[in-house]
Amino acid sequence: MLLSPERSTLLVVDVQERLAPAIHDADRVVRNAGILMDSAGALGIPVLASEQYPRGLGVTVPALRERLPADAVVEKIHFACTGEPGFVQRLDAFGRDQIVVCGMEAHVCVLQTVLGLRALGRTVYLVADAVSSRAPANADLAVARMRANGVEIVSTEMVVFEWLQRAGTPAFKTLSTLIK
Repeated sequence: MLLSPERSTLLVVDVQERLAPAIHDADRVVRNAGILMDSAGALGIPVLASEQYPRGLGVTVPALRERLPADAVVEKIHFACTGEPGFVQRLDAFGRDQIVVCGMEAHVCVLQTVLGLRALGRTVYLVADAVSSRAPANADLAVARMRANGVEIVSTEMVVFEWLQRAGTPAFKTLSTLIK
């Protein structure tokens, strides 16, 4: 099934200041998460971002934090966002059934969040080029496990162009410049 801008929510999981330096290819994750956030903003797609124990791991990295709406951050201590009280209700308030997920670490918080969302019956799209872990092998195993559990595996470009749906629009002209 194709992504729809009217049905999508973007979830950015734990791209945090003290975690990012330990993550393999963190710059790629931050860059692609930023493209997804800019695209979501331009198309009116809601965005949530989680922060795992921010006192210890810091807040969302500045390059992404500045793109977030003021009330978009959910602090958590559970690895799975779905385990955090109030998270599912916040997600449900958007009234959208496609959840696009990116973030860190692929094999811990991203995996547990995605599997939790699937257990709740959500259609989940994992943006494979916008997730990573400290060790690449862990990220690879996590992506394979999520795929085996019915998660749609997509790329940043796939998400952006599916959200856009067609060329020749003002949004296309703006967002296509983000893909280089």
